[in-house]
Amino acid sequence: MLPDYWSEAMADLGAADPVMAGLIAAYPGASLRSRGDAFSTLARSIVGQQISVKAADSVWARFLARVGELAPARLLALGCGGLDDCGLSQRKREYLLDLAAHFDSARLDPAHWPRLDDAAIIAELTAVRGIGRWTAEMFLIFNLMRPDVYPLDDIGLQRAVGRHYLACAKATRAELIELGQRWRPWRSVATWYLWRSLDPLPVEY
Repeated sequence: MLPDYWSEAMADLGAADPVMAGLIAAYPGASLRSRGDAFSTLARSIVGQQISVKAADSVWARFLARVGELAPARLLALGCGGLDDCGLSQRKREYLLDLAAHFDSARLDPAHWPRLDDAAIIAELTAVRGIGRWTAEMFLIFNLMRPDVYPLDDIGLQRAVGRHYLACAKATRAELIELGQRWRPWRSVATWYLWRSLDPLPVEY
């Protein structure tokens, strides 16, 4: 699903920033895409923490095979012991159950997120064990497709800005903040193109 703002964002970013115009031209026909429902996206982000992509894919497959229907009530019914053979650490099993409890009790309710601003959603998500600000920002970008999220602590963003704008290995937080002013209100889009410039395939979470 192409975000409805993508064409407008490309035009505005290209007009405001020659470097960004070049990045946009280099990747025609590509855009941000949503990966799926909120619960499975967040569960997958927890499973993949601090392990390689290959390892995460393997553990995720085992997790899905064990769980069957990926739903909060199903996870809560299994409990930590029911996830013993999935390759998940004790801590990650606890994180997944806390996530399931938040959805099951409607403390996390995707139905009302369209009415909330980014900061409010980040606050809700980071109340779940195992979800930090970076994970919440990735969720805003890749699942909710919010147009103006700017993950200042993301290493890929720091590297790409350093490469394309500063002729250095990595931009500082202050440099990112200053540069990001020219990309408002489309900083998610600018960030996506900067990520795209580093990887042979589009970034997904």
